[in-house]
Amino acid sequence: MRRKSSRSSADQQAELDMTPMLDIVFIMLIFFIVTSSSIKESGLEVNRPQAETAQRKEQAHIIVAISAGGEIWIDKHVVDLRAVRANVARLHAENPLGSVVITADREAKTHVLVSVMDQIRLAGIENAAIATESDGQ
Repeated sequence: MRRKSSRSSADQQAELDMTPMLDIVFIMLIFFIVTSSSIKESGLEVNRPQAETAQRKEQAHIIVAISAGGEIWIDKHVVDLRAVRANVARLHAENPLGSVVITADREAKTHVLVSVMDQIRLAGIENAAIATESDGQ
């Protein structure tokens, strides 16, 4: 009588092919990376002025904030006025379709706002929006 080797059949059953599972995991990872929206914030909470003609802008990729004391914030960092142009140009190069929104506190000085707008225009962005609060009418 010939004995069947149970060892060879056990070795065949123990092998599992992990490739399909890894493929699914990587596809899901790519899907979540592509579909996730990255929201950039300025890092500063400001009291925006109200405007009757305010329009909602759904997505802005570069947000420049100006505090009541005149501090300029970009990407959660305080930035000197002379560095606004370089920072905005760098962020715009990373995402050319991104728009620029300036959120200035209602107590901020006008000359700081105008200087920031000048630096943004010198960075090559013509249409920078100023964030306001809708008065609800």
